[in-house]
Amino acid sequence: MTLYNQELQIALRAAREAGQAILQIYQRGNVQSTLKEDRSPLTEADLASNALIAEHIRKAFPLDAFLSEESIDDPSRLGKDRCWVVDPLDGTKEFLKGNGEFTVNIALALKGEPMLGVVLLPVTGECYYAARGEGAFLEHHGAVTPLATSSRTEALRIMTSRSHPSEKLQAFLKRHAPKLGEVIPAGSSLKGCLIAEGRAELYYRFGPTMEWDTAAMHCIVEEAGGYVRQMDGSPLQYNRRNSRNEKGFYMINRQENYLDLSEEEEA
Repeated sequence: MTLYNQELQIALRAAREAGQAILQIYQRGNVQSTLKEDRSPLTEADLASNALIAEHIRKAFPLDAFLSEESIDDPSRLGKDRCWVVDPLDGTKEFLKGNGEFTVNIALALKGEPMLGVVLLPVTGECYYAARGEGAFLEHHGAVTPLATSSRTEALRIMTSRSHPSEKLQAFLKRHAPKLGEVIPAGSSLKGCLIAEGRAELYYRFGPTMEWDTAAMHCIVEEAGGYVRQMDGSPLQYNRRNSRNEKGFYMINRQENYLDLSEEEEA
């Protein structure tokens, strides 16, 4: 890693420390949660992770903007080219269910484009990461493996969410059934990471998400050779005034595997 080496090392260190803090709370059990205004759950693990990440990033890069699910938004970020986009605990519902499918997401966007992404799974210790132009990698038990999307063009394996069912997705799956193979449910940003790893080919998300849900895995998927777009085909940008990804998005292993969305968009 060269161009973003310092940024990557800080992000990796922050993700690992946050992951350890989350894991301690997860293993302790009896986790209490409250509901935020949008009715999504918030736990002490979310807050502990966010505090650690914010400390690392702000200390190392005090001039950069910082956008996180669990921090008060500072509108001054819109005037800055560099913005860290963070989800300190992506998959809080999976965390509360105890199924292990939750992640720490840290990304750096430059003028709206994701230039660096780190996705850590606290339970397994697996860490997916990428920097623009440098490729994507998986680190596990000290071993680092380069990532590449699969070359499959038939019997396409598609990722689906465990906690966000969608009628549009069910209609989409039914209409494209002849082209599809295994349907693989998973939580959090793990879905994008499995595409980068070549273990699935498609992930279509019809419902809205937030910038911090997608930024880190976006970079990882593209650096592994994949393709990421909003449902209307436009690029997915970051550090926007409205942080909500209103249009939905898709992540695919290669452009030729794009599946038509017209009927679902009309639904």
